[in-house]
Amino acid sequence: MATGNPNIDTLISLWKDVKDFDIAREQHWYRIPVDSAPLIVHERRIKYIAFYQTKKFGPNAFVVRWFAKVKKIRIVHRKDLFQKEKRNPKTGKIYYKLEFEKLKELPKPIPSLRHRPIIFISTTYKRLKEAKEINDLFCESPIEEKMWEAFKKEEINAERQYEVILGKGRNQRFYLDFAVPCKERKLGVECDGDKYHTKPDDVKKDKRRDNVLESQGWNILRYTTDDIMYRINDTIYQVKETINNYGGIEKPEGNYKYVITKPSEQDKLFFI
Repeated sequence: MATGNPNIDTLISLWKDVKDFDIAREQHWYRIPVDSAPLIVHERRIKYIAFYQTKKFGPNAFVVRWFAKVKKIRIVHRKDLFQKEKRNPKTGKIYYKLEFEKLKELPKPIPSLRHRPIIFISTTYKRLKEAKEINDLFCESPIEEKMWEAFKKEEINAERQYEVILGKGRNQRFYLDFAVPCKERKLGVECDGDKYHTKPDDVKKDKRRDNVLESQGWNILRYTTDDIMYRINDTIYQVKETINNYGGIEKPEGNYKYVITKPSEQDKLFFI
């Protein structure tokens, strides 16, 4: 997940319930535990904060609708945030308190088409204003961005930076660059940049990870920088073929569809 991009200045965070919304609307602040805060908060690079609404918001759930400009960040104890709260296991926790200007409403809410769980997305203000759906907010590597644009062009409705939780341990949580839910099997697509995925230790780690995921019903396709930057048509064709072999891609409404494949002569050569 991208964290060091110098252009990132906006954080999508989570309103768990209407109480969080009321605090933001009336008191203009939001809390993030210090031990789980994104890098953009630790480094004080955050200029804007926006909020993803959970199922507790009923008909207004699973969208980013509200945002605000951040004015100040302070480290505080929970007891100072909730002075009337009875002592509980969270009382001693330390938080970043983000103070911001009055909430503003986006012209059009940004929906999560599959109602996926989200905690944080580090993004840019430009993407916040332009995103059509939640996956447009992610700011990742150049090869992931190119793959996402190709997916959108070909109507491959993938989920970006998709968390797979197989157990309680940290080594039982995985993030996929792209998850493509299909009728007969779950498909993951990984973009292996030359910097992080070509060293022997990285290759071994990726193989172990893939084995764990495949044992739980996932199929993982991996593509190199060259596959994406110079052979994108071939790569997309192979992804489409895999989707169709698995019974089609799940649409946000819950049914499935096949994707159209039109192999070129270059495609045929690529798969010989």
